[in-house]
Amino acid sequence: MGDFLVGVRLRATALTDDYRIGDLELHVGDVVVVETPTSETAVGEVRRAKRDVPESKKDRAYRRVLRMATEPEVREFRDRRTREERAIVTCQRVARDRGLQLKVVDVEMYGAARRATVYFSAEERVDFRELVRDLARELHARVEMRQIGARDTTKLMDGIGPCGRQLCCSSHLKKFDPISVKMAKGQDMPLTDSRLLGNCGRLKCCLLYEFSTYEQLRKHLPKVGTACQADCGGQGCMTGKVRSLRVLKQTVVVGFQDGTEAEVPLEALTWEGRPHIQPL
Repeated sequence: MGDFLVGVRLRATALTDDYRIGDLELHVGDVVVVETPTSETAVGEVRRAKRDVPESKKDRAYRRVLRMATEPEVREFRDRRTREERAIVTCQRVARDRGLQLKVVDVEMYGAARRATVYFSAEERVDFRELVRDLARELHARVEMRQIGARDTTKLMDGIGPCGRQLCCSSHLKKFDPISVKMAKGQDMPLTDSRLLGNCGRLKCCLLYEFSTYEQLRKHLPKVGTACQADCGGQGCMTGKVRSLRVLKQTVVVGFQDGTEAEVPLEALTWEGRPHIQPL
């Protein structure tokens, strides 16, 4: 069996997951039948082209693409999303008619089971008991309402980030890790900068990506306000205090007793209690 992967998306608003394909020849846009964690099967669309399994993941137990979908299965797959999109409009209309302040983000339908899950966001707690009865009549299905937060809402709606790429939450993030102001402070970012906020209005998930690197680099540096000595070459050493840090450059801005300041590289700086850390 060939050792190849393709990315398959089971729903238009779901993440694309990797599946082993064996000897099947698949292309982006093909509709296929895949294994699921419950030992059942599901229909999905190929969204990432065929590629080799990375060496570091050869032993990972990927689920498999079983076969190409039949024409009736393809038709049902496409029709279901069309019904879901119509249901989103219907749910929003019914909620508006009832005067409820909520936004319907997505509707997931479960085929012949006649069940539907309505995902919505709202600023405040919403009493949707009457709304559920109205929607059950409109959709001819048993309806479950599920409120989601700002990050999950943005993940489902998708979009482009300020970096020019698809949002991380919509493309590859499996879960949301806690993001704190500490992570912004640790990377010397101004806390009043609106660019710290993502499309969801919360702190950007990418603040987490380099935080551990900044923490490791900061261990090499003195704290702001620390008394230190800077080697000035032929002029000997000058005593001063640390005014600010340049973490990525591994330099320190030192204020001297004569009122001047200078950016000093780490190797030219000494201070009491300097840690003995091997450079990265």
